[in-house]
Amino acid sequence: MDAKAKQLDSEAAGSREGGPSDEQLVAKVMAGDRRSFDELIKKYQRQAVAVSYRLLGNSQDALEVTQDAFLKAYSNIKTLQRPGAFGGWLMRIVSNLSLNYRRSRKLRSQLPLDDCLGPSDAAATDSGGSEWMAKDDDPVHRLESQEMGVKLKEALNQLPEKQRLAIIMFTIEQMPQKQVAESLECSVEAVKWHVFQGRKKLKEIMKDYL
Repeated sequence: MDAKAKQLDSEAAGSREGGPSDEQLVAKVMAGDRRSFDELIKKYQRQAVAVSYRLLGNSQDALEVTQDAFLKAYSNIKTLQRPGAFGGWLMRIVSNLSLNYRRSRKLRSQLPLDDCLGPSDAAATDSGGSEWMAKDDDPVHRLESQEMGVKLKEALNQLPEKQRLAIIMFTIEQMPQKQVAESLECSVEAVKWHVFQGRKKLKEIMKDYL
């Protein structure tokens, strides 16, 4: 996982700890308390940016999309039927806006291969991670990493949308299965299936590079 993504993931985990429940905060927002929505922003901003960043590959684009997502969530919060599911509902807005955004923009980043595919048989025998990820100080190796990242991005783009999103949210961002299910509007078992099928297809697409 690259340094930028690690920072976003770490901060996302920290921002969700403690405080009032989503259900309590959403109820207050619906009653007209804007400050409670600010609390929801603090709670989910890092996670939202991280998910958008994985889809867009550019931090500035991710920040812009996340801001739009929060505005949309605030404007439509009274349509949320289950206040306790705010997190999954918000991530669905973020992912939809990000997918729309990237259709009109050229992407400029890569995702780490092992995070998407899971550990390979070879990786299981060594100390961890793929060899090409461990040699950041080698210019030739760094170039290989960038080339592999481009191939992976192209492979991810070939997956059905729900498989791609399931891999990004569950496998890479390590969001709870229940929240991923809410974001994708499917069951937890369906999330597991999307991840399984997505990894299977990625390995097939990337077989010449593994």
